[in-house]
Amino acid sequence: MNRTNGRTNGRTYGSGSASGSGGANLLALRSHNAALVLDLLRTAGSDGISRLELAERTGLTPQAVSKITARLREEGLAAEAGQRASTGGKPRTVLRLVPGAGHAIGVHLDRDELRAVLVDLIGTVVGERRATLDLGARAEVVVGAVAREAECLVAERLEASGTPLAHATSLLGLGVALPGPLDHARGVLHRVTGFPEWDGFPLRSALVQRLGVPVVVDKDTNAAALGLAVAGHGGGGGSFAYLHLSTGLGAGLVIGGAVHRGARTGAGEFGHQVLQLDGPRCECGNRGCIETLCLGAVARGEIAEAARVLGEGAANLVALLDIDLVLLGGRTVTATPDAFVRGVAIVLDARARGVMPVPVRIAPGGVAEGAAQLLLAPLFGRGDG
Repeated sequence: MNRTNGRTNGRTYGSGSASGSGGANLLALRSHNAALVLDLLRTAGSDGISRLELAERTGLTPQAVSKITARLREEGLAAEAGQRASTGGKPRTVLRLVPGAGHAIGVHLDRDELRAVLVDLIGTVVGERRATLDLGARAEVVVGAVAREAECLVAERLEASGTPLAHATSLLGLGVALPGPLDHARGVLHRVTGFPEWDGFPLRSALVQRLGVPVVVDKDTNAAALGLAVAGHGGGGGSFAYLHLSTGLGAGLVIGGAVHRGARTGAGEFGHQVLQLDGPRCECGNRGCIETLCLGAVARGEIAEAARVLGEGAANLVALLDIDLVLLGGRTVTATPDAFVRGVAIVLDARARGVMPVPVRIAPGGVAEGAAQLLLAPLFGRGDG
């Protein structure tokens, strides 16, 4: 987020970036070097890390590290965490990240439910709200619901009902995740499966205008995959697929440690790969889509069949992309997690053809937490936020 003329400590605000205006403006986060330092502070946890270690691990000069950490301390983002014994000379002072110095809101818009979380800089959830939702309702109704839950989260955190969202000095902005396809770069929705009325709606602009804070919009599967990548799943620089089965089916792809959205931000429409040419009609207009086959099996109570179909699609991804890990999530999966893990793994094992099969696990965390990372990840040098 590129914001100018602002200070968190002084509670002053300036103009926003292209993705929104208002919100917290953290001066110390403007450079790539500062992001490197912040990320090391984040990963060091409460034990902290010394300036000398920061210089050694970033390749920056001790003088540069001292300037960056001084700014971070001035902004309230870093604090001393005691001293560490030295092998020679005086003990080293260690620094730690102050998690509560910044917050982000993550919102997951499912077809029938809204879940919003407020997280601190290390991604810990410090507030949560849920509400029923009809994604097929008028745009202004859905935008109003998002705004209401976001404002309530901040008001609860500040213990000051009615506090304007843009005046929450530590709020970095709002990440919104919902079914695709959509244009992540512009924050504009396309023909969401089952809800064609959303086609062309500028969701990001509408929320910025309503809330006055930066907003990032992405597909639910991409947001979840980002949250998992930030948490270190897939080995940091590895590749994995996150498959989300709930009221729909999609995939979030992480290739080489970064979320893969594609040239037109349309990658991951996993649910609409055709598995059966003469299969049942899907809401997207095609026949035999994996989403329709999976959801149909679930509706009939045939969970083993749904898992087998999901496994066939997962095996196609593994063969095509040579990924290291398959993670499963979504309400339908978490209702019977063992059955889905077992069913998908059986198919992957059968199609491994003598190669070590790719592991299958339930994904920890949720989509809303990943949506918050759309704001947080760039602060720590993650360009795929």
